[in-house]
Amino acid sequence: MALEGIVFAVSIDSKHRFSKVPRLSVTLVAGHGIEGDAHYGQFVKHRYLARRHPRSPNLRQIHLIPSETLNALRVAGYDVGPGELGENITTTGLDLETFPLDTRLRIGASACILLTGLRSPCVLIDRFRPGLKSRLVSDEPGLPFTAGVMAIVTKSGDVSPGDAIRVILPATPHRLLPPL
Repeated sequence: MALEGIVFAVSIDSKHRFSKVPRLSVTLVAGHGIEGDAHYGQFVKHRYLARRHPRSPNLRQIHLIPSETLNALRVAGYDVGPGELGENITTTGLDLETFPLDTRLRIGASACILLTGLRSPCVLIDRFRPGLKSRLVSDEPGLPFTAGVMAIVTKSGDVSPGDAIRVILPATPHRLLPPL
């Protein structure tokens, strides 16, 4: 399991749309997420979840996905680039979905995030590219999805493509990332 990676791309969108727009850098704010993104805030911003429990903590402040997943999708015939699956940070060199719950990622000079769960693929993925959702559902035991991971920001900082990512695993026993 690789414990070091690189930021491949960063993306945000101020509105609740499926895809996000790549940027040169983003600012992570502790307890809130990425400044300027539609999911920024202390309480849940996911439209479906917010309607039911608007004062729930926002465990989906940041969505990360490995660039290797995007590459595999392209090989399978799906033209997808950074930010197009709604992710804020596209990484290289990390099997994000295999890390345990509460794994910390130190990104760049000062930012730190805490993994809170697996991104559950929804029907919007098939609306974006028909048949894509089934490609993000895994047959591996203990790994139901390969659509990236969700995280919260624990330490503020700026993040740009090329920034180093260092993985800090939690104390054992490790728990699997739950679907979010």
